[in-house]
Amino acid sequence: MEFRIMGPLEVRDGEGRDRTPTVPKHRDLLAMLLMNAGRPMTVERLRRLLWPREGGDRSDSLVRGYVGQLRQLVGKDVITTVSGSYVLSLGDGQLDVDRFRLLVDRESYEEALALWRGEVLEDVDPEGERWVETRRLREELEELRLLALERRVQADLDAGRHRELLAELRRLTKQHPLWQRFRGQYMLALYRSGRRVDALAAYAVLRDQLDGGHAIEPDPELQLLYHRMLHDDVSLHVSAGPPVLLPPDVADFTGRADLLDRVVGDLAVVHGQAGAGKSALAVHAAWRQRDDFPDGILYADLRETTAPAAVLEDFLRWLGCPAQAIPASLEQRERLFRTYAANRRLLVLLDNAAGEAQVRPLLTSCPTVVTSRSSLGGLTGARRLSVGVLDDGDALELLVRSSGRSADDALRRLARFCGALPIALRIAGSRLAARPEWTADYLVGLLEDEHERLDGLHAGDQAVRSVFAIGFDGLAEPAQRTLRGLGALSAPDFADWVTERLGGHAEALVDAGLLETHGVDVAGQIRYRLHDLTRLFAREQPVPGVLERLSDVVLARVQASRFSLVSGDPATAVATRDIRESVEWLAAERAFLVSLVADLNAAGLDDPCWRLAHLLGPYLERHRFLDDWRAVTGVALESARRAADDRGEALILLDQGDLHLAEREWDLAHERLRLALAMFLGRGRARDVNHTRRRLGRVHLERGRLEEAERALLACLESAGSQREAAEAERVLGTVLRRAGRLDEAVERLVAAVEHLGELGDRHRQADTLLELSAVYLSQAAKPDARAAAERARGIAVRLGDRLLDAQALLTLAKVNRAEGATGRARELAAAALEVFEATGDRQGGANARALLALS
Repeated sequence: MEFRIMGPLEVRDGEGRDRTPTVPKHRDLLAMLLMNAGRPMTVERLRRLLWPREGGDRSDSLVRGYVGQLRQLVGKDVITTVSGSYVLSLGDGQLDVDRFRLLVDRESYEEALALWRGEVLEDVDPEGERWVETRRLREELEELRLLALERRVQADLDAGRHRELLAELRRLTKQHPLWQRFRGQYMLALYRSGRRVDALAAYAVLRDQLDGGHAIEPDPELQLLYHRMLHDDVSLHVSAGPPVLLPPDVADFTGRADLLDRVVGDLAVVHGQAGAGKSALAVHAAWRQRDDFPDGILYADLRETTAPAAVLEDFLRWLGCPAQAIPASLEQRERLFRTYAANRRLLVLLDNAAGEAQVRPLLTSCPTVVTSRSSLGGLTGARRLSVGVLDDGDALELLVRSSGRSADDALRRLARFCGALPIALRIAGSRLAARPEWTADYLVGLLEDEHERLDGLHAGDQAVRSVFAIGFDGLAEPAQRTLRGLGALSAPDFADWVTERLGGHAEALVDAGLLETHGVDVAGQIRYRLHDLTRLFAREQPVPGVLERLSDVVLARVQASRFSLVSGDPATAVATRDIRESVEWLAAERAFLVSLVADLNAAGLDDPCWRLAHLLGPYLERHRFLDDWRAVTGVALESARRAADDRGEALILLDQGDLHLAEREWDLAHERLRLALAMFLGRGRARDVNHTRRRLGRVHLERGRLEEAERALLACLESAGSQREAAEAERVLGTVLRRAGRLDEAVERLVAAVEHLGELGDRHRQADTLLELSAVYLSQAAKPDARAAAERARGIAVRLGDRLLDAQALLTLAKVNRAEGATGRARELAAAALEVFEATGDRQGGANARALLALS
């Protein structure tokens, strides 16, 4: 329960609901108890206070009845009975007067003044004459309020906000004409605003008032201030207290708990992309540690004052150096500044630094915080803190605080449209706060269209586009062209070869805060990340032909990687190292390549779209990236049909059949493969027909139609146009024969397939076939042969670096060990396989491993 008596009487429960009494006597009773909180109040005293003009001629039961009714409203535990008297017991902070006193004691003047709603109990005892406590409390709190107001104004003056204070101080001097501290502060604000004559006139007005009405002079402190102004004392341009030049703290600062305590201390560089909230973090951290720097905090925005010499002059004057004593040369100003700072506990905050040359002359022995879009690598010994976008929870919290709205799905969508970028979140929140009639859904609707999103993210003179433009306008034209080219991509990140292909200058973009380094990938490439809003900014001036140039490079590289994965010609056997490097490159580029397929489709580049999707198939299948595979084949089929490319359409249908086989969706696989087969037969492409029939044989196998499967595969063998086609047909046929119980024939076919795939250099399918051969040997109780085949398969998997293939080999070895009676070792191997299956999302593999563990 919260009680407020500064202003009208008000009671709020823990959920913010109004519990203020409406019955006059209940209000009087509560007011008296609040002003005497913690003190016992007898029934007799309460009776006299409730009816002061009646001599107390009221019954005790009437008072007790009022107390009982009040208890029902505010809670029985709030008003207790002690030795026949009533006591109102309050916890810390329940009464606004107590909070006000505490905040003033803590010098939290802004918070204290925010509690002030008017004179104490102005609606219960408006004249302040009913109870002596009202008048006494009003006098005490008015003195405290004026003290808090005076000190808050002084803090603003010390921070250099003299111009902003003029209107408030003019009002205060009229309301309190004889309060000389306000008069002195008003004079100083005028003087520092360049209005020396007005400052002297303000003193003359006070002197005339005192002389005419009281025949006294102003206080000595005010007289001294007047004479210093009269002689234009340069030190008046420096605050009387330690200079605290920081901008106001960020009221709705959110998150960054992992960085806040690391900002201040020695030399720190807070860096990150445009709009990430670097300045907000630095300023908030400085305010948090204000008490650690009793000699002040110096602040300079190096975007506004770019010359170090000008910043040094400003700093020296704030530290009390007379203007005529400030040397002309930069080097001399550096030495003098270091001398002034050497024995002081100062913090220096240099905001928006463009480069090291701006910062070096401003470094002293004092702790210094530098914010920059660049990491300023030339500042050796600096501690670097990278600031990125907020996480989902903090982004939503920032929107809630800045907009004053409650968290809901609309605000969550708004946070996503802002890309969790603090500047965008603050602007969106500010728009909602400034327009209470708007719903969050309405603003979301304004931002849904990507082409209009940057136009919608503005509030007054704040705009997301201008934040990006600051860095972009300072770039050389080739770097600008690279950024514009990157705007054509929707990938979450991309490697350095992409930026080089588009013109290079990636590091210049990073230093401008328009690109973010995202680490080094598994292929050893530097990766970069472009924020979604930066991408929209880059797209406003598109570079033609970007996707065409990239697709040429990508198709050639993926083609080479595909060749490594699926092998091909025995005369050009592929080394294991080549396969590993291809897998590493594809692993690093998978998300980029999947996004590129969608980009090509959206741009109407249909031929490279379906070709790239088809080339990615073997890798996505091998590593069970089924969601990605489904996405690329979906848009690729659309592109192939739009281009009226029959073979392209058939190949993508074939890929979709393979996808459904991997998903164990036999009916869907059969439907896709039949469509592909019909199109291949119509074009008379025997090799494609064979590939499709072999897959249909696999569908028959999984459906339990072993005779149909065998016929289809034997037909493939008879018409095989290459050793590779024959090897793959033999591999699947061996599986069919094992299912049919014809184990000797299965061994013959599988051994032949292993030999042929080895000659082709197709390590992946050779390992798959060895695992199938191991299973046949186990069915024949040929345990040594089963172990040899499984261990050989695992050796290939390890050399290739294929985790999923390795897990399948581990599971097969677990079965061998169980057959040999080594159940403990079988459990270890199955558990290791299960861990990989769960990490890679292979549900079927996981189910097989758990089934084996249940048996062991």
